[in-house]
Amino acid sequence: MNKEDAASRRAASINPPSGFSANTVQDIAGALTTLVADVFALYIKTKNFHWHMSGPHFRDYHLLLDEQGEQLFAITDDIAERARKVGGPTLRSVGHIGRLQRIKDNDAQYVTPQDMLAELRDDNSQLATSMRETHALCDDQGDVATASMLENWIDEAERRVWFLFEAGRRE
Repeated sequence: MNKEDAASRRAASINPPSGFSANTVQDIAGALTTLVADVFALYIKTKNFHWHMSGPHFRDYHLLLDEQGEQLFAITDDIAERARKVGGPTLRSVGHIGRLQRIKDNDAQYVTPQDMLAELRDDNSQLATSMRETHALCDDQGDVATASMLENWIDEAERRVWFLFEAGRRE
């Protein structure tokens, strides 16, 4: 391969032909990339609380948060790949996640089990809201495939909120 061929390949678009306008690709891929940053942030927070859980309900809460963490991690690849499939870029690094995430970290030395559950409930609720906003964007742009995927993820987020709400009730 000569230098001209190599240069033209590097300059060639890596974006697949999605049929969406450049602005639509930018908007949807951008929303999905921010969403996957939030999901990664929530995944790490969920695992943090899973690892640091204590108290009389340790086993139940520990298992609940492990299950929820697995569910969050499971959608990260689908979200990022969807951003690529519509023709845009997605996350490139942990630093990129940190710049985009809207879910706040919790680096406290100790958090009570009830506060862990309440914080995760609120974060999952915030994530569901962000997913609904992304769904509305997809609806406006005619991206039915992403909207369909989001509907499932919204349902999963609402289920996590429900479980965290019920588990966090004071008896």
